[in-house]
Amino acid sequence: MNTKTLTIRALSVVDQYKHFTVGTAVTSVPYFNNKTVRARGALRVNVGKGSPKDIFEETSDFMAKNHFPIDQLADESLKKLLVDQNIGIDCSGFAYYILNAESEELGNGSLDKHLSFINCSGFIGKLICSFRPEKNCDVATLAHDKNSQIVSCADIKPGDMITMTNESDDNLNGERRHILIIHQIDYQNFKPFKLYYSHAVAYPEDGLYGTGIKQGTIEIVDVNKPITEALWTEDGKTGTNNRIFNRAIKSNAEVRRLKWL
Repeated sequence: MNTKTLTIRALSVVDQYKHFTVGTAVTSVPYFNNKTVRARGALRVNVGKGSPKDIFEETSDFMAKNHFPIDQLADESLKKLLVDQNIGIDCSGFAYYILNAESEELGNGSLDKHLSFINCSGFIGKLICSFRPEKNCDVATLAHDKNSQIVSCADIKPGDMITMTNESDDNLNGERRHILIIHQIDYQNFKPFKLYYSHAVAYPEDGLYGTGIKQGTIEIVDVNKPITEALWTEDGKTGTNNRIFNRAIKSNAEVRRLKWL
């Protein structure tokens, strides 16, 4: 069996979100739902678009201002601090920083040099997007034909995305648009056999402090069939017991690749 992964730098970005560390405390950066909080004018960390560095600096500043000793910070209290201060990452923000690292490491430059920001129009709008690319890069932008193309399961590679979209959020049965990043692939006989993905997500059973970065696998039964006919596993749950698989089959789920990767 052969295995391929994202570049080391891109994998490091995944790990920095999944194992966010302050002092000796470690936690997964919580999921942030900007649609619920509606804090569009706030800092990147308060709208689900902060890098690991942004989140670390904002957390450290808050602790310093409130005279909170780092050596007294535990895993649970770190997660609570992030959630209570509305610091987190959404699925497209998480994808943006991983793909940005991958693009730069492959010698293709940063995402903002390539992306067509479909939600920005006019001179002023495009100017704002150029200064705040991570805030204006959502799932619909990454999944747009101007920025990415559909690839088959037979041709899938690390750095590809699984996007879940519809014409509107209303068509997703209450679910929002979503995106997974494939960070590793196992091959058998030179064909992709098992995909490993990462995403930022919140499930109802997660409660207030259980959201964050989750990972799962997708076993490809037939490379000629769509990704929704593969075997999805996350947290030991498969088939219709798997929430993200259920979301995929209710939406327009596609494997896509940024055109410059």
